Amino acid sequence: MRIRRFQKSDADTLVKILKLNKQYTYPMVEGPDSMLRVSGCSSALFLVAEEEGFPIGFIKAVYDGSRAMIHLLSVHPEFQGKGVGSKLLDTAISRLRRRGAPSISVTATENSEGFWKKRAFERLPVFLMLKELDKP
Repeated sequence: MRIRRFQKSDADTLVKILKLNKQYTYPMVEGPDSMLRVSGCSSALFLVAEEEGFPIGFIKAVYDGSRAMIHLLSVHPEFQGKGVGSKLLDTAISRLRRRGAPSISVTATENSEGFWKKRAFERLPVFLMLKELDKP
């Protein structure tokens, strides 16, 4: 398995992974157009795990100079439980640490809470809110 930066050609496969994991709820923030915007953002980190040249998972994070946040981690169901998510997480943490991040938070769901707790993330008493902005 190799961890590398996102490439435009990954988008369709990553959307399929999201759909298989029931994580494709908001295409405006998870879809191909968003992926391209994230990949071009200097504060973002967008890594893809591949096996034999084929994307099998990815992680998206951002560091704004004071906080690092993992927005999304998704691994193809056939590769879950085989260390792919952990390798993506370890690589992201290493790269965010090199950028100067003092801590990392994650947007998680109840279904993924166990994964994060095993990796020493603590549940905080906050929740995520969303406002859709008008298209320009």
